[in-house]
Amino acid sequence: MKDQPTMNSLQTPPSNTSLAARGREVIQQEICAITAMMDRMDASFDAAVNAILASPGRVALTGMGKHGIIARKLAATFASTGTPSFYIHPGEALHGDLGMIQPEDVVLALSNSGGTSELVSCLPYFKRNGNILIAMTGKKDSPLGQAADIILDIQVEREVCPLNLAPTTSTTAALTMGDALAVVLLEQRGFKADDFAIRHPNGALGRQFKRVADLMKPKSNPVVTESATFREAIAAITAEKHGAVSIVNEAGALCGILTDGDLRRILQAAADGAERTVTDILGEPVQGLMTRDPLRITAAELASRALTIMESGPRKILVLPVIDADGKPVGMIHLHDLVG
Repeated sequence: MKDQPTMNSLQTPPSNTSLAARGREVIQQEICAITAMMDRMDASFDAAVNAILASPGRVALTGMGKHGIIARKLAATFASTGTPSFYIHPGEALHGDLGMIQPEDVVLALSNSGGTSELVSCLPYFKRNGNILIAMTGKKDSPLGQAADIILDIQVEREVCPLNLAPTTSTTAALTMGDALAVVLLEQRGFKADDFAIRHPNGALGRQFKRVADLMKPKSNPVVTESATFREAIAAITAEKHGAVSIVNEAGALCGILTDGDLRRILQAAADGAERTVTDILGEPVQGLMTRDPLRITAAELASRALTIMESGPRKILVLPVIDADGKPVGMIHLHDLVG
């Protein structure tokens, strides 16, 4: 019978050890465990990657307790990086959810001990179903290890928990091994930023990988010719509410821009000088007042590129004309479209 842990077994650090120093010790111990695991990685990792790549089905990840939480996270990581995957709870699996797993699916089972009862009870089904079974376990001779076609060794010498009870180092090892699998699979599949964007349509990540065409408002495209008056340009800015107007030459190609900031500077200069009145300026061709050869972007470029352009100059700009292959403006994209 296992001895009951005592207070002395808690390995309480000396009172003169700072909390941050103890925290660094914990992290260092986990780093050492991961390094040891890395040194043991062999052809079994290659076999796991190749089995998943060759499978016409999905990866069904399963595990109980803390390792189940890691399995759920890895299923999400795989699915978002090009490897169709899902998580199945072993307990629920034994009450009908095993039917979710098809013969062509690869099963990736996580258990440090390899003897978790709910998971072990699922093993006969995986065998009858013809699934390739990849075991991520710390004990190769366990029931899970013996049933597996491929074993990924995540053994750790001990948990960083001072009681050596709470899954800590072992779950870190499982997470790290799973992330290594996901990244290598991503690379082998030739997974690109476009593929990632498709799977992340919302949130900060999704906006980063969307195209300008996805975020701009093409029906709101304020444009005037360079022969238009300053008054007409102001009217276009006001009507479309973008805070700017694209200015085009006779061929319809972008040659300039006039923004709200330009309006303020031009009117302030008129107020400070005596040469021209505001009425005079309103009647002038916008050609002499616009900012020539403005920054621009195409609709096919990443929205993150538009954000970089807006923020990389000497001063942040709020709007970019969007042009087609002929250099003609087809819309505008505003900073608020990118970060809103």
